[in-house]
Amino acid sequence: MKEREGQEVATLAQSTSAQDGPAAPEVEAPARKGSGVKIVVILLLAAIVVAAGTWLYFHYRDRVSSDDAEVDGHISAVSSKVAGNVVDVLVLDNQPVKAGDVLVRIDPRDYQAKVDLAKAALAQAESQARTAQLMVPLINGTTQSGTAASAAQLADARAEVDRARIGYEQAAGADLAVAQANVRAKQASQERAQADLARMKPLVDKAEISQLQYDAYVAAAKVAQSELEGAQQKLSSAENEAAMRKAALDAAQTRISQAQAGVENSQANRQQVPIRTSDVGTASASVAEARANLETAELQLSYTTVTASIEGVVTHKSVEQGQIVQPGQGLMTIIPLRDTWVTANFKETQLADVRPGQRAEIRVDMYGKSVSGRVDSIAGATGSRLSLLPPENATGNFVKVVQRIPVKILVDQQDGLILRPGMNVDVTIFVSPR
Repeated sequence: MKEREGQEVATLAQSTSAQDGPAAPEVEAPARKGSGVKIVVILLLAAIVVAAGTWLYFHYRDRVSSDDAEVDGHISAVSSKVAGNVVDVLVLDNQPVKAGDVLVRIDPRDYQAKVDLAKAALAQAESQARTAQLMVPLINGTTQSGTAASAAQLADARAEVDRARIGYEQAAGADLAVAQANVRAKQASQERAQADLARMKPLVDKAEISQLQYDAYVAAAKVAQSELEGAQQKLSSAENEAAMRKAALDAAQTRISQAQAGVENSQANRQQVPIRTSDVGTASASVAEARANLETAELQLSYTTVTASIEGVVTHKSVEQGQIVQPGQGLMTIIPLRDTWVTANFKETQLADVRPGQRAEIRVDMYGKSVSGRVDSIAGATGSRLSLLPPENATGNFVKVVQRIPVKILVDQQDGLILRPGMNVDVTIFVSPR
């Protein structure tokens, strides 16, 4: 439009110059002045554009930005570890809690009864263990003394056998032989006296010898008969003594057998010592088992009081008083607002110069303010590869798409701003080109 106005002014000036002659220079001067202003404006605009482009180049050369970012944090799910009736709920939704604060109480009476039973079982097991420990030295001493006594009885029985054998050998040997020889001698003397008396009987009848002499032979025969009877009685006594000594020897040998049986029994009783020792180990194991059962029962009892594991804000509370809960059932969620970070999904083409430790600027959409941070780490895979259904580029038609890789950015100072997981932010990382 301005160019057309300039051309019309120039045409008008030329026509005026042709008519008037000397007045032409007065019309040409304004035309030249307008052209100079236009050039200056164009040059000024070009300089502004170049300066802006230069500033933008140097401004964005050492930084990469992404608006595909959000606040992340630990989400602690609170669930019940035991089954029971909820007797008290001590928190509300969006209520701040500290680590260790009681959140929910479950009826503990059933679990307290199990603890009491476990304590009684532990006391019984400990009593049995003490009894088993006391029985070991008792059985050891008893069996040891019994073995010694049996060994002494066996020695006495063997000595008695030796004495009985000697007595029997003497009674059945020399004493019996002497008695038998004495009987034979007396028998011979008696027979000779009877023979003499028989010879003297006719002589006394014929009065060839005196009656006195005959009476002497009668007396001698009676004496011989008496001595024979005495010798026979001694022989019978000797035989009886030999029989008695034989019976005593048999009895002593029987006592040896009994003593040997007593020794074997005592040695067998000695085997009770290792058995009792093993009983001590079994009793100790029972004590350990009872103690473990008690600890388990106490642990189950402690689970009836549900506490906060971390500091944060209660969210998504789904438990109410009187409700019956089961193990593993979710009760609420705790969000730690003081331990949050930012996950920014940068294009893979933006991460060539990004390194852990680099400074970052985080602009929070909710507050319209920025906070400082630093790059903590870069994910090991792209977001699409970590998705539930990762793409399979080996099938179908392949279309190359720029992938995004999650970058974890820690917030240095929140400047009083509360960053809640899921909030949208814009992230700028200040990089140093290689």
